[in-house]
Amino acid sequence: MVVLLLGAFLAVLGAGTAQAAGYRYWSFWEGSGTGWAYATQGPSLVRPDDGSVQGFRFSVSADSQDASKPRRAPDFAKICADTPAKDGTKRVALVIDPGTAADAPDGETPPARRSVCAQVPEDASSADALASVAKPLRYGSDALLCAISGYPASGCGEQVSGNGDGASTGGSSKKASAPAGDSGSDGGGPSAGVLVGIGAVLLLGIAAVAQARRRRG
Repeated sequence: MVVLLLGAFLAVLGAGTAQAAGYRYWSFWEGSGTGWAYATQGPSLVRPDDGSVQGFRFSVSADSQDASKPRRAPDFAKICADTPAKDGTKRVALVIDPGTAADAPDGETPPARRSVCAQVPEDASSADALASVAKPLRYGSDALLCAISGYPASGCGEQVSGNGDGASTGGSSKKASAPAGDSGSDGGGPSAGVLVGIGAVLLLGIAAVAQARRRRG
């Protein structure tokens, strides 16, 4: 009975996770000597210091916890080696990773990864630094970064079905721009309906065990 109950539980839980959806978007990262950290603010709000490294990665992910990091190291010395310091400006190293073909929208091919040193005014934001080297940029109505250097040509944080067929619901997603640590209910976990199903399975199992005990008694 316990084995059957556990099997039913896993079957229901597996069905929920198989249907979990992701979102196709540009994620924003801040680099350090230890690697990449998901930014807790959007690029228009961050004012990086001279010597900072910022990363942008296009991919499909459920939320900030499983977002793909840029695939190049945040190495300011290497990226800005040929850009000398200049009074009244700051240098911001940018790693722009358009991701893989598997994450690309239908009919589009991701451009090559690039690392570039942006030299911008001292009060410039990360968005300003990006605009200085990677136009055209495209933003959604909720200030979500939709495209860098024109990629992708359309779409903005659209939801992608969890069954791997690349289908999307269209529109934009607030979840796509959520900061690290967000625990919204539309992430990769089971939906409310799945949890209700799990509860029903458990209740049925408990009732069956109780009935079996009464019969033995």
